Amino acid sequence: MSDLITPHILYQSLGETNDQKQSIYRELFGYGLEPDEIDQIRKATNGNFALGAKRFQDEISRMIGRRAFPGKSGRPKSKN
Repeated sequence: MSDLITPHILYQSLGETNDQKQSIYRELFGYGLEPDEIDQIRKATNGNFALGAKRFQDEISRMIGRRAFPGKSGRPKSKN
């Protein structure tokens, strides 16, 4: 092991041996996503938006100083 790499404490706690740790870590990510979830992730990624609840999106918007959620399609309605 390199002196430049320090395993995370949570990873270290997954098992006694390296094989156990690796096996348990793989299990954490061994499930598939539903097609709707994948679609939501793609839309958020392609649109450069935060994916999450309205409160989370509002918080991210305040932090970055711009809208972090999809806006309404089309031109704004005339005020006349």
